[in-house]
Amino acid sequence: MVSTRPTPSEALAVAEAVLASRYADAAFAFAAGSIMRGQGTWLSDIDLVVVYDHLEAARRESFIAGGLPIEAFVHDPETLAWFVNADVARGCPSILNMVAEGVILGRAHDRAAALQRDVARRLAEGPPPLAQAQLNVLRYEITDAIDDLRGERSPGETMAIGAALHPRLAELALRGRGRWNGTGKWVPRLLQAADAGLADRFEAAFRALFAAGASDLVIALAEQELAPHGGRLFDGDCRAASPAWRA
Repeated sequence: MVSTRPTPSEALAVAEAVLASRYADAAFAFAAGSIMRGQGTWLSDIDLVVVYDHLEAARRESFIAGGLPIEAFVHDPETLAWFVNADVARGCPSILNMVAEGVILGRAHDRAAALQRDVARRLAEGPPPLAQAQLNVLRYEITDAIDDLRGERSPGETMAIGAALHPRLAELALRGRGRWNGTGKWVPRLLQAADAGLADRFEAAFRALFAAGASDLVIALAEQELAPHGGRLFDGDCRAASPAWRA
């Protein structure tokens, strides 16, 4: 792997070479990721969405090429549409972002451009509202976590509870505001884009929790985010299993 930060043009040259050698029969591809945005580090990878006319099944591949890590998402139009729809339904548009921001490569440029426009439109429309069942799961899990934090906990237990709580509380905060959700490093970026003050409160609350075991700010933040959606949820929560779930 290269030990210096690659430029977008260097990354694009690698992506083009990969498409020509490894996916020569593909119709088109989108090269995306932080390197292509000029924000990558020497450890960043290239996200490559590869689209064939037809495949038996989609796949995801990770490999090194030209000294750079590549994450390839290999599809045909139907499998890509399935993953796009699934991302929209869960409110976390991973594949949509790759397609919408990606640099188009390959022979079928017009088809790729039309797909890119459609995906960009769906991104701009925002996610669907949280279904009541999804909202109730988040309310219950957040309630359970902050009740755990109210008790006497070892530092290890406090960190584990906080690590589980952060993505759930962020999902409630983002989806509750009609915004797309994300994972990992994307969460603080999305919170900042949604509401800079909210992002600051998240950072301060979880910094206090992880650095000093102080849970008051996290509990207050959680209760503040729960309030517009009916508040805490424990009493009366009920989730029926599918009748088909039998061994």
